[in-house]
Amino acid sequence: MGRSLLQFESADGQRGIALLANGVARPVPGVRTVLELARKALAAGDDLAVTAERAGLSEVIDLASVRLLPPVDHADPAHLLLSGTGLTHLGSAEGRDKMHRAAAAADPAPTDSMRMFRMGVEGGKPAPGETGVQPEWFYKGDGSAIKGTGEPLVSPAFALDGGEEPEIAGIYLIDADGTPVRLGFALANEFSDHVTERGNYLWLAHSKLRPAALGPELWLGALPPDVRGTSRVLRDGAVLWEKPFLSGEANMSHSLDNLERHHFKYALFRRPGDVHVHFFGTATLSFSDGIAARPGDVFEIAAAPFSLPLRNPLAVAPAADIPVRVL
Repeated sequence: MGRSLLQFESADGQRGIALLANGVARPVPGVRTVLELARKALAAGDDLAVTAERAGLSEVIDLASVRLLPPVDHADPAHLLLSGTGLTHLGSAEGRDKMHRAAAAADPAPTDSMRMFRMGVEGGKPAPGETGVQPEWFYKGDGSAIKGTGEPLVSPAFALDGGEEPEIAGIYLIDADGTPVRLGFALANEFSDHVTERGNYLWLAHSKLRPAALGPELWLGALPPDVRGTSRVLRDGAVLWEKPFLSGEANMSHSLDNLERHHFKYALFRRPGDVHVHFFGTATLSFSDGIAARPGDVFEIAAAPFSLPLRNPLAVAPAADIPVRVL
């Protein structure tokens, strides 16, 4: 039986968490956040589901009566790191290769993106005990960039594009001894500026400094090896674009273990008490099919084993000139 955790806010502004199983959500008494439950679980040496059940679950709640929050947050957003990997899924190099080849149409040599993808195919799933090839890595932002389902994804005024990236993200807490502890997985929209990235692949870092949305469920336990879902762009209530997307290790050129090892090999990312949300990549983009999203369009992502979809409208921030003050 698959189980997940939800963070929610009630109508009177009180926060809580609930254990979701078979479509039924039961609040966990005495616990306001997933991190509180995780710290209790670590202290007791139990997993999250057992710790929630031992707290004594309350009566079933109607999820329509509460506001669903992202599945993890931190009291100090600076201690929550968003990061990710690209070119990790079988087929994920095609769209990227098109972007970069357009900028160098006369060069028949493989692009850097294609070379990195091939490296992952050849060495991204090492045998137990061995170290695989490192993936592409990027910084996405801190906890202030996380949006929950229903919240707008706000593209800065200077952006050239705002497009969805349907993904799975791993959620981690660094234990008191510096050990990364995976809490679970979340459905995610790793929102990016693909026009900027297409202009020059060295602008990838710029294209990623955007908000990102997380579905409300923290899936507990192992991620199924074959995750199948659907990504949609809705305009004026109608489906403008729709395509299936695949994730899970059966559809990836890297193992999750390899991606995690190469992220947490840096001591900077093993600071006790910090939280990490790490996006595992995708091979499906509406941008690759010529879609240019507009403000008001809605991105919708759904995939089993997650029972709740992730929906976010696109918005654009007003222009702002931020001068640097000199002391």
